Amino acid sequence: MLSRVFSSAILGIDAYVVEVEAHLSGAKLPKFVTVGLPEGAVKESKERVTAAIRNSGFDFPRKHITINLAPADIRKEGSAFDLPIAVGILAATGFVEPTYLDKLLLLGELALDGSLRPVRGALPIALCARDKGIRGIILPKKNAKEAGVVNGVKVAGVSSLKEVVASLNGTKRIEPIVVDRENLFKSQMKYSVDFADVKGQEQVKRALEVAAAGGHNVIMIGPPGSGKTMLAKRLPTILPDLVFDEALETTKIHSVAGILSEGKGLIATRPFRSPHHTISDAGLIGGGSVPKPGEVSLAHNGILFLDEFTEFKKNVLEVMRQPLEDCMVTISRAAISLSYPARFMLIAAMNPCPCGYATDPNNECMCTPQMIQKYMGRISGPLMDRIDIQIEVPAVLFTELADKGKGEASEIVRQRVQFARKIQLDRYNLKDGIFANSQMESNDLRKYCKLESKSANLLKTAMEKLGLSARAYDRILKVSRTIADLDEQKQIQSNHISEAIQYRSLDRKLWL
Repeated sequence: MLSRVFSSAILGIDAYVVEVEAHLSGAKLPKFVTVGLPEGAVKESKERVTAAIRNSGFDFPRKHITINLAPADIRKEGSAFDLPIAVGILAATGFVEPTYLDKLLLLGELALDGSLRPVRGALPIALCARDKGIRGIILPKKNAKEAGVVNGVKVAGVSSLKEVVASLNGTKRIEPIVVDRENLFKSQMKYSVDFADVKGQEQVKRALEVAAAGGHNVIMIGPPGSGKTMLAKRLPTILPDLVFDEALETTKIHSVAGILSEGKGLIATRPFRSPHHTISDAGLIGGGSVPKPGEVSLAHNGILFLDEFTEFKKNVLEVMRQPLEDCMVTISRAAISLSYPARFMLIAAMNPCPCGYATDPNNECMCTPQMIQKYMGRISGPLMDRIDIQIEVPAVLFTELADKGKGEASEIVRQRVQFARKIQLDRYNLKDGIFANSQMESNDLRKYCKLESKSANLLKTAMEKLGLSARAYDRILKVSRTIADLDEQKQIQSNHISEAIQYRSLDRKLWL
């Protein structure tokens, strides 16, 4: 007795079809064997499947059962194969009609009582089913909204194995879920914070607007309580709105990682990830025997905020250099190599010295110059090369805190940012994959950042008189180009250069 059921598994952030073959033989002693490179959770499915079948009111066959997961040369993991294995066994014993089994994908984790629990990766699996021309998917109800976002494939959410059997046998009709993608997308495009909540810090807010407009990485330096974290959390609210394709890609990553909020279906706002400084390099980049996405990928299309920047281990910070450069992270293991997208804005925050009060007029700093130099030296030059804007965040004055007026709303700032981004998209026309000014290379700088004599002289004077480092030159040009775009100017002018110079605090050696 042989049956075949289709399911799916995740590889990276994409899915592929898995054929679940069930063979029952009476020639051998009763046994349950799973082959096809199953991982731990897949091997354990035999216990869950056995109990679920019996507790759903079906007779479990006392035969030698062989389950094959094809293709057999790719390692399978997760609990999503419980449902297709159970249905395959029931089909082989005649409890399930095989009519629709070759037209559907089945996935779901079984509880011992036969009920279904949600699984990871429903969205990429639905996209795979659509691309492969599969008519429909049967999966747990809690995953139905997520999978239903994909047009072109019918999605049925079920709550138990008994309900699945009844549906396949035609004794119960399950209506496919209908998701209004446009309304869902609009309803999710809401932030709980706003730039208007921030008191004072006008210069820092301006710097963050410039960063958002050009996609520039930022480091903020200031004493404790100056509002660095508050400002960083509100940066996503002024970034350009996600388009639907970006939302799908972001949701896929969160779905694969298993952190998509239940019933959310779609992520429509820019992600904001803020890992603790004790995180490992595998936690930041991704890893595991079967590599999972790390924080840099979970922040894809959004913000990665590293608070207490100098407290992160040096090896953890250094592994960020590849994703910052390539917008992609590749994780290699003995059995497999996977790539995850990692296009994010890095926002770092740190104190100006070990005690934190070197620039605070209200508190005395007890650190020596040697201590400050050692503290600042924890950040490597190659990593600093990838940060365009360095901005000092001063302590907030009482008069600013007591001011009852509200600042400029995020929506107003976001409109200016989106207009500047449109200028950049029109300028580069997606040539060489450039989406924003921060991605310009040396050739692009010579082409798009030509300076008139007054601006060139100002930059030369700054380099010589303020002690700016050589690596600051390209960064100043990139940031100046963004400031000019915000001002709707085709030519970079001297005021744009002078403002960009103000965003190189560390290069001007303010702390030494």
